[in-house]
Amino acid sequence: MPHDLRRRLEAWANAALSLAYPELCQLCEREPATPARSYVCDACRAKVRPVEPPFCSVCGRPFQGEVTTESDCGHCRTTAPGFDWARSAVLAVDPVLKAIHGYKYRRQLWFEGFLAELLAARAAPQLSRPDWDCCVPVPLHPLKERERGFNQAHRLAARLSRLTDIPLEARVLRRVVPTPSQTRLSRGERIENMRGAFALRPRRSVKGWRVMLIDDVFTTGSTSGACARILRQSGAARVAVWTVARASDAPWGADGSGSVPVPAGV
Repeated sequence: MPHDLRRRLEAWANAALSLAYPELCQLCEREPATPARSYVCDACRAKVRPVEPPFCSVCGRPFQGEVTTESDCGHCRTTAPGFDWARSAVLAVDPVLKAIHGYKYRRQLWFEGFLAELLAARAAPQLSRPDWDCCVPVPLHPLKERERGFNQAHRLAARLSRLTDIPLEARVLRRVVPTPSQTRLSRGERIENMRGAFALRPRRSVKGWRVMLIDDVFTTGSTSGACARILRQSGAARVAVWTVARASDAPWGADGSGSVPVPAGV
């Protein structure tokens, strides 16, 4: 879609939202916020917690205390995650977590711009077109996508693709098993839950590709790791991961100690 047409359509959509909803922040419901700002006020934006170093050089897990040299976490030292590295823009705590839940489960699509903005602000400066062949969104199972009406990873990946000029390849992976919710599963159970859940689409080749996987939330890495393994087994040269949010509000020690609070339903 031409850029000018996309901007006009976005302006019309914002005008329609203004008629349907008051210009009030849809997170705190107190401060003013416009459709152009995804109905997220400055006060809520100020509460966003970016993922900052020090963190694991592989999975991006935040470390507690001072770590002066690049280091892997205990989990990544003992278990190959499948991807080369993973990074997240912000921590999955409110108000970001509330926006993600509203976006995914209540079709509050006005939050998409806010979430895409968070991802792009961190990811885009680090993604060079010559270094990556494509952005690949983590797929939903067709039943889940029909139920939800959209795949949030696809939509976020499309926005990042436009900003970075890295081609979007949305029909590379498919989810072949409708896996149950992972909310209450341990790390090991999540890995087992994802076993055999993804496959390369028929007649697709990723041989030699350098792939950037995109998803909304990184919890334990079981989902992105399962996707990455399929891509690597199919010949991809590199697979890395970017997500909007990281499901951790408790930093981990470099030895792997700590815990990851899992957002309900993510």
